[in-house]
Amino acid sequence: MDSGTSVSQHQRQPWIVGVSGASGTPFAAAVLRGLLAAGESVDLVVSRASRLTLLDETGIAFRDGHWQEDLRSWLARGADGKPHTFDVDVENVRHWAAGDLAAGPSSGSYPAKGMLIVPASTACVAGVALGLSKDLLQRAASVTLKERRKLVVAVRETPLNGQTLKHLVSLDEAGAVVLPASPAFYAGATHIQDLVDFVAGRVLDAAGVPHDLYRRWEGELGGGSRDSRG
Repeated sequence: MDSGTSVSQHQRQPWIVGVSGASGTPFAAAVLRGLLAAGESVDLVVSRASRLTLLDETGIAFRDGHWQEDLRSWLARGADGKPHTFDVDVENVRHWAAGDLAAGPSSGSYPAKGMLIVPASTACVAGVALGLSKDLLQRAASVTLKERRKLVVAVRETPLNGQTLKHLVSLDEAGAVVLPASPAFYAGATHIQDLVDFVAGRVLDAAGVPHDLYRRWEGELGGGSRDSRG
C-alpha cells in the first residue's frame, strides 16, 4: 500500500450529507455550497425518492454514472430556478449510491465529522428513529448516532402528525439536532434565495461550520429591513 495514499485517506474527514425525498432540494444545494465554501469535504447520499423530487423541482436527473456533472448543474442553480447562478467546485465531494450498503459511511470505523439530512422527509425521520437502515442514508444516520457524532435532521414537512412528532422526540433523545426548515424574516430577506440560505445557515450553525449565508440577529430592531432598503 502506498503510504502517501494511506495518510491522505486517513486525514480526510467529511461531513455526510443525506438528501431525502421531501420537497426542499434548494435547501440541500445551499448547505452543500456552504460546506464546500468553508473548505469541508463532503460525502453525498441522494436517496431514490429525492431524485424524483430533484427532477420535479429543478428538471435535473441525478444519475450515479454522471453524478459530478449533475451535481454541478444542481449546485449552480439558484433557488428561483435560474441556472449558472453559482460557480461551485465539487472536487471535495464523494458520492455514494443510496443502495450501496457496503459504502464507507455504513461503518462506524469510517471517519466522518457527522451527518446532515437536508431535507428530511417524515419517512426518512421514521426510518432513522426506528433504526430501519433500509438504504445507505438511513444506515449512515444510524451509524452517526451510535458513534455519538453530530446528526442534524432538517425536517421539511407540514403539518406533522403525532407519530412523526414522537419520532422527532426519539431523535432528539438520541442526540440528534432536530431542525425544522423554517426560514426567519428578521434578516431582511428580499429574495427566495435569502430564505433558503437562512435555513441552510442554521443547519451549518448546528454543525459548527462557519458561513456568511444570513444576517445574524444583533439586538437591533429593524436592522434587517434597513439593510434590505440599502
